[in-house]
Amino acid sequence: MSSALRSITGAIDAALDATVVPGFSRAGFAIRSRLQHFRPIADYSLAGKTVVITGPTSGLGRATADLLARSGASLVLVGRSASKLVTVAAELGTIATSPDQQPIDTAIAEMGDLDAVRRVCAEIVVRHGAIHALVHNAGALLNTRTLSAQGEEQTIASHVLGPHLMTNLLLEPVRAAGGRIITVSSGGMYGAPLGTISDVAGAGWPELPPNRYDGTRQYAIAKRVQVTMNEMWAERQPDITFAAMHPGWADTPGVQESIPTFRMMTRPLLRTAAQGADTIAWLVADPAVTARSGEFWCDRAVRPIHRLPGTRRSDTPANRAALWEWVQQRSGVAR
Repeated sequence: MSSALRSITGAIDAALDATVVPGFSRAGFAIRSRLQHFRPIADYSLAGKTVVITGPTSGLGRATADLLARSGASLVLVGRSASKLVTVAAELGTIATSPDQQPIDTAIAEMGDLDAVRRVCAEIVVRHGAIHALVHNAGALLNTRTLSAQGEEQTIASHVLGPHLMTNLLLEPVRAAGGRIITVSSGGMYGAPLGTISDVAGAGWPELPPNRYDGTRQYAIAKRVQVTMNEMWAERQPDITFAAMHPGWADTPGVQESIPTFRMMTRPLLRTAAQGADTIAWLVADPAVTARSGEFWCDRAVRPIHRLPGTRRSDTPANRAALWEWVQQRSGVAR
């Protein structure tokens, strides 16, 4: 690509990102993938590499598993429903592309249940000596406040605490493969600032109390925490690649069930699950990603983690330190 064409392509991409709606939409993916000549995921070879995916039975997780299976990856699927896992494993088993692919492994766990996460990680460590990639995808937007098995707010438990614990427990197998850990976040995090030290100490953040609970707000906070924790993980573990991403607006069962009005109003703009999952699979497959640990991605490009002055001002070293300590304590990593 010539420098002039590269400049034009970059300008179009930046305009899509700045205007939000076009960039997050189906059109944004179509324009970027054509202008930048996205290499098909199936053209990458993941033969002999093990990838763990949480939440793989529908939506983005299911689409990611399909893309990676077609690239030859050996998959470990972690989900809540044994019957759904069996069905998906059978379907994915029919599209194996490499003789090095191992039979699809499944493990049952609710990611918000820390005891289940410990159990399933112990199983994975025994069965898999090296993990090329761990994809944190599981989670949901809840409209009512629910508690996890350990009494934590469920959105934070399944999006933050369970994944943090799993990352800790699988660090060595990932490190053994020179691997990467990928977190599926959301553009919804752009409206959520970090809580202050007093917010964290007073239990008003990141878990919203019952009298101030709003499911959409709680989801945005969880996604902000994910992106910030991704950056801090990269600082602490320089020999592992960490990446967070947002998939744009994709038409998934989670969107259909949790925010049906939004889906009805934006349906013509929504991406397919495969389009939303493209960057997840690319972050697993592309060697160039290892040079950019800790970044936040969308459509195969690094994106800013702040768009609003308020969220940028909240992102202080003190607030980050308080968040890290809170997650360490509540996930059971630091006792």
